[in-house]
Amino acid sequence: MHDQLGYDVTRTTNLLNKESGLLGVSGLSNDMRTLLEAAEQGHQRAQTAVDLFCYRLAKSIAALTVPLGRLDGLIFTGGIGEHSAAIRAQVVRQLAILGLAIDGARNSSHGRASHGRISPPEAHPAVLVIPTDEEWMIAQDCVVVLGEG
Repeated sequence: MHDQLGYDVTRTTNLLNKESGLLGVSGLSNDMRTLLEAAEQGHQRAQTAVDLFCYRLAKSIAALTVPLGRLDGLIFTGGIGEHSAAIRAQVVRQLAILGLAIDGARNSSHGRASHGRISPPEAHPAVLVIPTDEEWMIAQDCVVVLGEG
């Protein structure tokens, strides 16, 4: 980037860390909620960013499955995984080759009525949504490190 575009280290770092990825592809935002809403309204670049995100996630999951030799389950957690039924559905659709499936109603309720399970009851591997509480985990680790626990 320096040789071709004349960018200095600061500009290059900013471009790679702040202006690429979902924002760079969509030209709109790096927030998946914004992108999903825009894609629903016909924003093509937002849809492309969502599709690319899902494809790369599915590809990474598939690649990580190879050394395992089998897949017992797939767990979605954290911000996007925990809260976006649309992303989960698209990723699992792309992983159907691994035997993964989603029950639409369970997925829409984020697995709340089925102990986190969003795949059909008989499906194997299971697909689940497990909420996280990252702040609580960090607080617990701090207590241990400080010798208070």
